[in-house]
Amino acid sequence: MATRIEVGKLNDIARLSSRVVKTNQGDIAVFRTADDEVFALHDHCPHKGGALSQGIVHGKSVTCPLHNWVIGLDDGEAKGYDTGCTKTFAAVLEGETIFLDLED
Repeated sequence: MATRIEVGKLNDIARLSSRVVKTNQGDIAVFRTADDEVFALHDHCPHKGGALSQGIVHGKSVTCPLHNWVIGLDDGEAKGYDTGCTKTFAAVLEGETIFLDLED
Protein backbone atom coordinates (compact mmCIF):
# COMPACT_ATOMS: atom_id res chain seq x y z
CA MET A 1 0.00 0.00 0.00
CA ALA A 2 1.23 3.49 -0.80
CA THR A 3 0.79 6.75 1.07
CA ARG A 4 0.50 9.92 -0.98
CA ILE A 5 1.88 13.13 0.53
CA GLU A 6 1.67 16.62 -0.90
CA VAL A 7 5.03 18.30 -1.50
CA GLY A 8 3.81 21.68 -2.73
CA LYS A 9 3.31 23.55 -5.97
CA LEU A 10 5.56 23.14 -9.00
CA ASN A 11 6.57 26.81 -8.80
CA ASP A 12 7.76 26.27 -5.20
CA ILE A 13 10.82 24.60 -6.76
CA ALA A 14 12.88 26.65 -9.21
CA ARG A 15 13.74 25.00 -12.52
CA LEU A 16 16.93 22.92 -12.29
CA SER A 17 16.62 22.86 -8.53
CA SER A 18 15.24 20.74 -5.69
CA ARG A 19 13.67 20.77 -2.25
CA VAL A 20 14.00 18.30 0.61
CA VAL A 21 11.00 16.57 2.12
CA LYS A 22 11.50 14.92 5.50
CA THR A 23 9.62 11.61 5.74
CA ASN A 24 9.62 8.52 7.94
CA GLN A 25 11.67 6.93 5.13
CA GLY A 26 14.38 9.59 5.41
CA ASP A 27 15.06 12.79 3.52
CA ILE A 28 13.78 12.76 -0.04
CA ALA A 29 15.03 15.25 -2.62
CA VAL A 30 12.36 16.36 -5.10
CA PHE A 31 13.86 17.73 -8.32
CA ARG A 32 12.41 19.93 -11.07
CA THR A 33 13.99 19.79 -14.52
CA ALA A 34 14.16 22.55 -17.13
CA ASP A 35 11.19 20.85 -18.82
CA ASP A 36 9.12 20.95 -15.60
CA GLU A 37 9.37 17.21 -14.97
CA VAL A 38 9.58 16.15 -11.33
CA PHE A 39 11.62 13.32 -9.85
CA ALA A 40 12.34 12.16 -6.33
CA LEU A 41 15.42 10.41 -4.91
CA HIS A 42 16.66 9.48 -1.48
CA ASP A 43 18.81 12.52 -0.63
CA HIS A 44 21.93 10.40 -0.34
CA CYS A 45 24.57 9.81 -3.03
CA PRO A 46 25.51 6.10 -3.29
CA HIS A 47 29.20 7.03 -3.32
CA LYS A 48 29.92 8.88 -0.06
CA GLY A 49 26.46 9.95 1.09
CA GLY A 50 26.48 13.50 -0.24
CA ALA A 51 23.21 15.44 -0.25
CA LEU A 52 21.98 15.14 -3.83
CA SER A 53 19.56 18.01 -3.17
CA GLN A 54 22.60 20.32 -3.13
CA GLY A 55 23.85 19.06 -6.49
CA ILE A 56 23.60 20.53 -9.97
CA VAL A 57 20.56 19.42 -11.99
CA HIS A 58 21.13 18.98 -15.73
CA GLY A 59 18.87 17.17 -18.17
CA LYS A 60 17.47 14.22 -16.23
CA SER A 61 20.51 13.92 -13.96
CA VAL A 62 21.98 15.47 -10.84
CA THR A 63 25.69 15.84 -10.09
CA CYS A 64 26.62 15.16 -6.47
CA PRO A 65 28.30 18.18 -4.86
CA LEU A 66 30.95 16.05 -3.09
CA HIS A 67 32.72 14.09 -5.82
CA ASN A 68 30.87 14.86 -9.07
CA TRP A 69 29.08 11.55 -9.42
CA VAL A 70 26.23 11.89 -11.92
CA ILE A 71 23.00 10.20 -10.82
CA GLY A 72 19.99 9.61 -13.09
CA LEU A 73 16.87 11.27 -11.75
CA ASP A 74 14.61 8.71 -13.40
CA ASP A 75 16.37 5.55 -12.16
CA GLY A 76 18.76 6.60 -9.36
CA GLU A 77 21.66 4.89 -11.17
CA ALA A 78 25.19 6.28 -11.26
CA LYS A 79 26.29 7.20 -14.80
CA GLY A 80 29.54 6.61 -16.65
CA TYR A 81 32.17 4.43 -14.98
CA ASP A 82 30.69 4.90 -11.52
CA THR A 83 28.48 2.18 -10.08
CA GLY A 84 25.81 2.47 -7.45
CA CYS A 85 22.19 3.38 -7.05
CA THR A 86 20.04 5.51 -4.79
CA LYS A 87 16.38 4.79 -4.09
CA THR A 88 13.81 6.48 -6.29
CA PHE A 89 10.30 7.52 -5.27
CA ALA A 90 7.25 8.19 -7.43
CA ALA A 91 6.83 11.94 -7.86
CA VAL A 92 3.48 12.82 -9.41
CA LEU A 93 2.48 16.18 -10.86
CA GLU A 94 -1.28 16.73 -10.79
CA GLY A 95 -2.05 20.12 -12.25
CA GLU A 96 0.43 22.35 -10.46
CA THR A 97 0.69 20.22 -7.30
CA ILE A 98 3.52 17.74 -6.64
CA PHE A 99 2.82 14.56 -4.68
CA LEU A 100 5.07 11.75 -3.49
CA ASP A 101 3.85 8.17 -3.36
CA LEU A 102 5.60 6.43 -0.46
CA GLU A 103 5.43 2.74 0.34
CA ASP A 104 4.07 1.93 3.77
